[in-house]
Amino acid sequence: MELGLVGKNVIVTGGGNNIGRAITLAFAAEGCNVAIGELNHGAGKQVAGEIAAMNNGSTATVIDADVTDRGKTDAMVAEAISRMGSVDILVNNVGWTVDRLFMDKSKDEHVKEVDVNLWGAINCIHAVLPHMIERQQGAVVSISSDAGRMGEYREAVYSACKAGVIALSKSLARETGRYGLRFNMVCPGLVVPPQSEVSSSDSMWAQGMEELFTEDVLERVKRAYPLRRMGTADEVANAVVFLSSEAASFITGQTLSVSGGYTMM
Repeated sequence: MELGLVGKNVIVTGGGNNIGRAITLAFAAEGCNVAIGELNHGAGKQVAGEIAAMNNGSTATVIDADVTDRGKTDAMVAEAISRMGSVDILVNNVGWTVDRLFMDKSKDEHVKEVDVNLWGAINCIHAVLPHMIERQQGAVVSISSDAGRMGEYREAVYSACKAGVIALSKSLARETGRYGLRFNMVCPGLVVPPQSEVSSSDSMWAQGMEELFTEDVLERVKRAYPLRRMGTADEVANAVVFLSSEAASFITGQTLSVSGGYTMM
C-alpha cells in the first residue's frame, strides 16, 4: 500500500516516550520530517538521534512544548513551520492522568487532567489550523482513549476529557472538511512504557503509575482484552500513520480503537 507520506512534515506532541516515540519513529520510517514537541528534551533528542541513524532522508527536530499553554503551542507550531517549511500532519499525543477514584482526587489533579488532555488538544489544533486552512490540506490525529467512548473506573475526569477530544475532532471535521482537512482519533489500550525509557518528571509514568500496574494487575488487564494480550506502542503508531496518510484520504471524523477488542463500538 502506498501511503504517500514521503517528505511530509509532522508535529508529534510528547514524541519522545512510549506511544509518542513509536509514532515519531513510524513517521520517520515512512520518509517524513518530524518535529518532536517535548517537555523532556533529553528523550526528544534521543529519538531524533534514532531517526538520524535511519539515514533515509527523514529529519527530526526537538521543540519546546507545553500543550497546556496557548502561547507556547503557538510558538511550537511557528517554530516547526520555520524549521520544516510547513506542517502537513499534527498528532496530539500528550496525555496525563492519575488512576484514582473521582472523590479521592484533588481539584489540582482534575484541573491538570483537563488542561493536558482537553485543553492540550484544543491549543495545538488552534495553533496549526490557520496554516492548514491557508494551504488547503492537513491531517490531525488525536490520541483519545476507550475511556472516552465508554467511561472507565477510576478515570472519570480523564474519560470526560477524552470524550471531549472525540467530539472536538468530529466537530472540526465538519467545520474544516471544505478546506481539505481531516480529523481522526485513535484510542489505544493500556501501553506501559519499557523501563529503559526515561520519562520526564511531569509524566504520569513518573508519578506512581508504573507502581500501580504490577505484573498481577497487567495479567488481569490482558484477560479483559478478547485477544488476551497487551498491545504495543508500534501497533498504535501504525494506526496513527495510516489515518494520516493518503491511503486514508476519504476518512475523517472517525474513532479507531487499537485495544485488542476491549471496546467494539
